Amino acid sequence: MRLTALRQKNNLILHDADSLCDAPETHQIKPALFTSDYWRERELIVGEAPGRGSSLFVQATPTEQWALRPYRRGGMAAKLSKKRYLWTGAERTRAFRELRLTATLFEQGLRVPRPVASCVTRYGLTYEAALITVRIAGAKALAELLVNDLANEALLKRVGVMVRRFHQVGLDHVDLNARNILIDPIGEPWLIDFDRCRLREPGKWQEENLKRLERSIHKFKPSLVISPLIQGYRATS
Repeated sequence: MRLTALRQKNNLILHDADSLCDAPETHQIKPALFTSDYWRERELIVGEAPGRGSSLFVQATPTEQWALRPYRRGGMAAKLSKKRYLWTGAERTRAFRELRLTATLFEQGLRVPRPVASCVTRYGLTYEAALITVRIAGAKALAELLVNDLANEALLKRVGVMVRRFHQVGLDHVDLNARNILIDPIGEPWLIDFDRCRLREPGKWQEENLKRLERSIHKFKPSLVISPLIQGYRATS
């Protein structure tokens, strides 16, 4: 896989995983591609994901959908600006770092969305950014399955196995929750949203990841016993 960087006018900088993109001629990697207007004008918006950034699902090709996610701040920082981040260099922007990390995980055969491209727009000391990945066809968030009482012990065990696999390659997922785990139509779990995540040596962060996931699961299903998930996680040690 090859990541390329395009520097254009007006402080626009693009990164694209061009060898991973199935439709470079259909949708040229350019700044307009990262706007909702581009897709709305072509009537290609097919859905929207819940969350702070209001991610859009778009029909990129007849057989493939993409997820377009703008970066948005939360918490106290959002009171200063919901869209702007401090500029410290292109390669340190959240979009570029997430694209590269996702590409690394994808290359290792882990169940992550295939990265397409990211875009950063600089405004002096700040920037805005967006990321495009391939949508996992037919997948539903673990949170949705929990609410609808569709998460059985076998599924929870597979989730535990998946989390351990990511930990084995050193991924510290700082927002490991039931919304960021997707279950595909054949019941296999996928992991998404790697903003601010990183690869590190084994440590206490692994247990912290699990505790965060446990809290999230109980938020959607307070009575659920998660021992099957822990069993799946420990079984691959």
